[in-house]
Amino acid sequence: MRGREDEWTDLMRSANAGDNAAYHRLLKAVTPVLRAGARRGLARAGQPVDQSEDIVQDILFAVHLKRHTWDPNAPFAPWLFAIARNKLIDALRRRGRRIFVNIDDFSETLAGAPVEESVPASEVTTHLNGLPKRQRDVLQSIAVDSASIKETAAKLSMTEGAVRVALHRGLTGLASKLRKE
Repeated sequence: MRGREDEWTDLMRSANAGDNAAYHRLLKAVTPVLRAGARRGLARAGQPVDQSEDIVQDILFAVHLKRHTWDPNAPFAPWLFAIARNKLIDALRRRGRRIFVNIDDFSETLAGAPVEESVPASEVTTHLNGLPKRQRDVLQSIAVDSASIKETAAKLSMTEGAVRVALHRGLTGLASKLRKE
């Protein structure tokens, strides 16, 4: 560990002196360590670890923007890990205290009684067409075509989170339009 920290310190000194190759090597060397740390931090906080890459990018961006503030007489690793810790805390604060439960895990166990049609299908289609395209496409894929969130995300080139957001917004908008009538 000590050898790695010395290597990182030397690379950062060279990078700050204008050696772009050293800077590239430094970023390549620290990224896997930062990724593992972000994943551990998210897991410890009970959060899904799939967002760790965003945190790593925030850390690397902060290092890039603030690298001139690093003291070349001090070791690099503590400075880096302080930034990493702060970015992880920032990410957790932005999320709040939420517990993530994937609805797909329960889709087979949720009992669904047949629902009587309260609004004619043509009216629903009219309101559906009044939604923004992304919300309409997501609702069409999930509610009409019975695709999963994962399949919809792949089909529409979206993240699963973006699909969930569009689905929620689309359902809210559709419900709002149907309530007005």
